[in-house]
Amino acid sequence: MWKQVKDALVAELVFKNFVDAFAFMTDVAALAEKHDHHPEWSNVYNRVTIRLTTHDAGNQVTDKDRKLAEAIEALASASLVQVSD
Repeated sequence: MWKQVKDALVAELVFKNFVDAFAFMTDVAALAEKHDHHPEWSNVYNRVTIRLTTHDAGNQVTDKDRKLAEAIEALASASLVQVSD
């Protein structure tokens, strides 16, 4: 689900509709708070793009990113979501 693009982990997800995409983002927001690590992301209708990098580490991928990515992936696999290639 995740690809390393330069100094970030990136995932692109496609949902059935806007409501499902936004609900997923709400769930990810709660995960991000729990992990004290917040994604850069965007939403266009049924698509969500998530970018994880650690700004405090000079915009590099760190264990904080990997742990949050793992939690997001578990959430996504429990949802009706398609992962874009």
